[in-house]
Amino acid sequence: MSLFLRLRRNQTLFRTLPRFRTIFSSSTTKVLETFNEQFEIGSRLITLETGKIARFANGAVVLGIDETKVLSTVCSAKGDAVRDFLPLTVDYQEKQFAQGLIPATYMRREGAPKERELLCGRIIDRPIRPLFPPGFYHEVQVLASVLSSDGKQDPDVLAANATSAALMLSDIPWGGPIGMIRIGRIHGQFIVNPTMDELSLSDLNLIYACTRDKTLMIDVQAREITEKDLESALRLAHPEAIKYIEPQIRLAAKAGKSKKEYKLSMLSDKTVEKVAKLAESSIEKVFTDPAYGKFERGEALENITQDVRKVFEEEGDEESLKVLPKAVDTVRKKVVRKRIIAEGFRLDGRHLNEVRPLYCESGILPMLHGSALFNRGDTQVLCTVTLGAPTDAQHLDSLVGPPTKRFMLHYSFPPFCINEVGKRGGLNRREVGHGTLAEKALLAVLPPEDDFPYTVRVNSEVMASDGSTSMATVCGGSMALMDAGIPVREHVAGVSVGLVTELDPSTGKITDYRILTDILGLEDHLGDIDFKIAGTRKGVTAIQLDMKPAGIPIDIVCECLEPARKARLHILDHMEQEVTVPRIKNDCTSPRLVTLKYSNDALRRLVGPMGVLKRKLEEETGARLSVGDGTLTIVAKNASVMERILEKIDFIVGREIEVGGTYKGVVTSVKEYGVFVELNGGQQGLLHISELSHEPVSQISDLVSVGQQLDVMCIGQDIRGNIKLSHKATLPSPGSFKTNVVAERSAASAKEKANIWAPVWNVPSTEEKSNSASELPIGSKHEASEAKSKSAASQIPVILIRSVAECDDEEKSNSVDLSSKGTTVNNGVQSNRKSKSRRSKNTADSPSSDSGPLPYKNVKVSKPSIQKADDKATVTAKDLKLGTEVTATVYQVCAHGLVLELGGGLRGMYRFKENNKSDFNIGDELRVVCSSFNSKGVPVLSLVK
Repeated sequence: MSLFLRLRRNQTLFRTLPRFRTIFSSSTTKVLETFNEQFEIGSRLITLETGKIARFANGAVVLGIDETKVLSTVCSAKGDAVRDFLPLTVDYQEKQFAQGLIPATYMRREGAPKERELLCGRIIDRPIRPLFPPGFYHEVQVLASVLSSDGKQDPDVLAANATSAALMLSDIPWGGPIGMIRIGRIHGQFIVNPTMDELSLSDLNLIYACTRDKTLMIDVQAREITEKDLESALRLAHPEAIKYIEPQIRLAAKAGKSKKEYKLSMLSDKTVEKVAKLAESSIEKVFTDPAYGKFERGEALENITQDVRKVFEEEGDEESLKVLPKAVDTVRKKVVRKRIIAEGFRLDGRHLNEVRPLYCESGILPMLHGSALFNRGDTQVLCTVTLGAPTDAQHLDSLVGPPTKRFMLHYSFPPFCINEVGKRGGLNRREVGHGTLAEKALLAVLPPEDDFPYTVRVNSEVMASDGSTSMATVCGGSMALMDAGIPVREHVAGVSVGLVTELDPSTGKITDYRILTDILGLEDHLGDIDFKIAGTRKGVTAIQLDMKPAGIPIDIVCECLEPARKARLHILDHMEQEVTVPRIKNDCTSPRLVTLKYSNDALRRLVGPMGVLKRKLEEETGARLSVGDGTLTIVAKNASVMERILEKIDFIVGREIEVGGTYKGVVTSVKEYGVFVELNGGQQGLLHISELSHEPVSQISDLVSVGQQLDVMCIGQDIRGNIKLSHKATLPSPGSFKTNVVAERSAASAKEKANIWAPVWNVPSTEEKSNSASELPIGSKHEASEAKSKSAASQIPVILIRSVAECDDEEKSNSVDLSSKGTTVNNGVQSNRKSKSRRSKNTADSPSSDSGPLPYKNVKVSKPSIQKADDKATVTAKDLKLGTEVTATVYQVCAHGLVLELGGGLRGMYRFKENNKSDFNIGDELRVVCSSFNSKGVPVLSLVK
């Protein structure tokens, strides 16, 4: 207690901290005195608060909208500055506690700054940096932290306004305050301070920062908004952003510190005049000669600086030697700006609105998914495109916005592009900012995710830099996307616009200015603004405006839009000469993506325990698998990889077996009548001995063995799910053309002599006959009777007697025709089946194929008469009839019967009867009689007793 009493008596301490007074009640409870300002912008209540937390910071403000609160603190280093630049550092932090989560990292804490945090830091840095006084080179650090977030508002704009208020409260000299606002547009209506849900529907995301009368910073992402609509949005944003300024001034009046006197490192007028007298004429010669390139010009200026240094060393002017580089740069700036204002000519001799020479080339690296090279003057950028699976999308851990990003553009600025030596580290703020600007420009023309589910990564490698590499990245990236075959709507191009102004020394107002199109790197350094504008022929897709002076009038900013549009159209003309539409890539190198549907049980089998099987498949094939609810998405880098992964997936999971489909299977067991083959997913089918080869097979083990892989075709599947397979259907049929010609000629000659009843399912019903007769015109009954007799004759089927080899060849050709043309063959006569429903109906009405030696059921057949043929004569298919006796030779012994050689290449079959199987040997002669023909026209023989 005595300590607190002593503190109360120490009035000096409280006078040094006027805005952090501590009030004690009679019960010795300490209460912190806070200061608040409340105001409304865009129908939302905004609160500024200071004095409660971060009391030791030079300036600290908490800004809140609803439940989103951001703390911004400002501190300045002590001591005098010994540098010639402003070391301003802005750090923006989003920690997971702000939304009530624990980080999912291994250490369960936040790591290095994420891309979004770097971008938000740049949004804060760009408008506040120009307002520090010239010569103020003391180190300043801004730290903005999100304390809580409800996900409705993006905290970046809140952090920038809180930083402005914190600088106003601090003792750091600063020319603020500023106001920053976000503008959206939904269905043509502008929205001030839109929520995240409204931004997802908006075709405009404009961030605008300004002082009371001048523009400081613009950042735009849009969906091809016209320059006229963009100007309307800018003029709406300015008065809305100014509403942040008055509350900051009132808060600074209540709790702000008096500004401290800092030592400013200013150039003396004497030193500048001295350098100008020694070097101005030499500098003018360098800048008036367009033959100088970037490095030649820099070398000449360095020689001029060394000459001036020698003069100062001889005079012993130590003060001028310390600031010599900055003094030479000041003189150089005056020379260049004076020539542009007075003569309208630039460093390289171009006119103010002239674009540098362009060179475009797409497909420069054919093995890649997409590539392009873009040159504008000495600036050169190589862009490549890589396509990936949906799971390759970048995961974002930000407090607001989508959780993933499927389109990424990574910008790289290696040291060799400016002939320097440097280290390559981690994330660079400049590289992240330039890449994000180009990414926003191209995002507007990408196809929707439903139409193009790939993840897309664009890499931009700067090969040479002489100004506006980010806009060259937009142009090169657009061509690379089309070269990759991505269905973008149209090309996107970008250009950077500069500004050179002339000020009134007494008032500081702009008296004259020139707008420069497609600025060089040195013009960017010596000019006032770098206004990057990208878009299509229809409108603007992205903008980034940075400036060095303390603001530019909004009228001049809007005037820069038209020269940028004309330059953009000029660049688009050159790009479209190289590639106009998305190209069709080579199948060998283009990636493949397929989405398959499986049951969840099948997907569980594919993934395996803990995802082991899925990872093994990815490692073995190089493909990427993404498992969803009932879906499997596969991405492969080329067609061969896709074939390998599909083959492995089919074997593990399986797919529906369809009649006519070809599959790969493994022989699991060998029987005397055939082999059992395991297909994909563990399904088994029977491959009968007759379906192994086009040639007769005596021993199955001579052709196949257990574990052998075969290509089989499904030729049938019964109602129980039993699968019938054929291996010979996948093999080329020997002499198929010759056999088909012979079969057609034989069928044509046999039509006149065949005399077999038609099958019952082919005979038209009485109702059909009456219907066909009723459809005839009146008075044509005689014609109807003749047509009736002709139709009855045409309905008589034909039985063609052929050899077994001819039947096998015919069956092969018929199976191919069946799968491709939808035709069936009955007894050698080809009949078209026009629809699947008609075919299934005929199949249901027809008898089964194994119903006996006769091809049809319920057909009355007369008793055949026995005819004896001359044994010595050769029997032909024309001579063989029912009841003909011949002497046959055993050609093959099968499990259920014999294949008999009848002579002249004609063969027949003899079936063993139950309990009457005798021992037969190949070559035995038997006396047989032709008793019938099977459905394929093969003679069925019986032994003569």
